[in-house]
Amino acid sequence: MTQTIGIGLVGTGYMGKCHALAWNSVKAVFGNGRRPRLVHLGEVTVELARQKAEEFGFERATGNWRDVVADPEVDVVSITTPNQFHADMAIAALEAGKHVWCEKPMAVAFADAQRMADAARASGKAAVLGYNYIQNPAVRHIDALLRDGVIGPVNHVRVEMDEDFMADPDALFYWKSEASSGYGAIDDFGVHPLSLITTLLGPVERVMANMSKPYADRPARDGGRRSVETYDIASILIELQNGASGLIALSRTAWGRKGRIAVQIFGAKGTITYDQERLNEVQVYETSDKPAEQGFRTILTGPSHPPYDRFIPAAGHGLGFNDLKIIEAHELLKAIAGQEARVIDFAQGLEIERTVHAMAQSHHEGRWVDVAEKG
Repeated sequence: MTQTIGIGLVGTGYMGKCHALAWNSVKAVFGNGRRPRLVHLGEVTVELARQKAEEFGFERATGNWRDVVADPEVDVVSITTPNQFHADMAIAALEAGKHVWCEKPMAVAFADAQRMADAARASGKAAVLGYNYIQNPAVRHIDALLRDGVIGPVNHVRVEMDEDFMADPDALFYWKSEASSGYGAIDDFGVHPLSLITTLLGPVERVMANMSKPYADRPARDGGRRSVETYDIASILIELQNGASGLIALSRTAWGRKGRIAVQIFGAKGTITYDQERLNEVQVYETSDKPAEQGFRTILTGPSHPPYDRFIPAAGHGLGFNDLKIIEAHELLKAIAGQEARVIDFAQGLEIERTVHAMAQSHHEGRWVDVAEKG
């Protein structure tokens, strides 16, 4: 009989639903490993928790997240709450002997991220962050192309992440505009480009950042207006430890952009590009092609790009965002089993947080900041 692994979920918004879908699907997609058993769900009220437990398929519901952490039948805690709650929940779960799957960003304060990394190390449990874009078969193929030296030594990388969910100046004030949620675009968005850059090219050494607020205030839900406390736009120059330079451009107010993460990697012998809005495609330009035939060619991901083959037996049908979360759940289960896994754990996540806080320091001090200065 297949062994099970008990799952607890805290938070049932968009990402909470993504985690529930992933836990419900991972065994069917990948076959091997323990079958997730959806044990305990926590929300801000017991009424909402019961509603979501029924929708998602959890056995128990609670209005107190500590009940999920304390449940002896829960082996893994998924944390999909607003950013400011991640640290206390993750640390409590680790101290209770649970594995943790926590959505990004790791924490609002760097000191809290450090506490999370320390707790993970002390617990010996798997503690993984929700950087699902590195799981995309297209991104994995880019990784392979870079390892094979297809475009030669990399000298520059650019990543643009744009969405328009905060583009309307008349949209109601949203919790992501509160200072308690973090700096704004650099930790809400910037961590994703950093996860891709560090996975594909290695750590960032120093940064020069500028952040801006296109709208000073927004309509409040109870009337009047509330001041926007976070920065919705950021531009960051970076230098990598491998000597390459780079640029990260971020906007939460970019009309027409729905989920853009546009990656361009330039090497001595070519270029690789990718955009999350077309997440099943990679473009490659190679100088080794005949001059009359040079140009970007499109690689459409398919069964030759694992683990695409676990979902669909033919190219052209395409994976989606939730499929990347299923892959991430599978990688977490591998980490729990002590196998090599493609994940960003709390130790690696701490370095991403260190880079984010270096960006904020750079903006406020108007200078280049070495990432090593933070912490």
